[in-house]
Amino acid sequence: MSDEKNDQDQQALADEWAAALEQQTGEAEVDTDALLNDVQAQSSGSAQGVELDELKDESTPIADPKLDVILDIPVNLTMEVGGTEIAIRNLLQLSQGSVIELDRVAGEPLDVKVNGTLIAHGEVVVVNDRYGIRLTDVISPQERIRRLK
Repeated sequence: MSDEKNDQDQQALADEWAAALEQQTGEAEVDTDALLNDVQAQSSGSAQGVELDELKDESTPIADPKLDVILDIPVNLTMEVGGTEIAIRNLLQLSQGSVIELDRVAGEPLDVKVNGTLIAHGEVVVVNDRYGIRLTDVISPQERIRRLK
């Protein structure tokens, strides 16, 4: 009985995410099954990795069997709000309530990085007291390779 209640709660949470995304993007088509899978993964009681949609380069075939070897390798995904440079003297003077000015303007998109490499820009969304990020601009594979050099 509690499993059925848990499934209903997870479906309701997925529906709330879908409604929030629909409201923000104006799109009527939202994959609630994918959202439900995300909610189920999050509700397992411990921190889970985030599953990302596969990044595809339309110019090369993805069916290459050599790629299957690397598709399950975990990567670190980070969202960077901004940064600053601070002297150690000032760092040691920080205390609770201190404010550090960042190099970003309010409302500017966040950087989405995978293993330190910029892959997209996005904005923060909040649904049911949980943070998420909506991608607003994805860097092309060619541009990512150019930035690596």
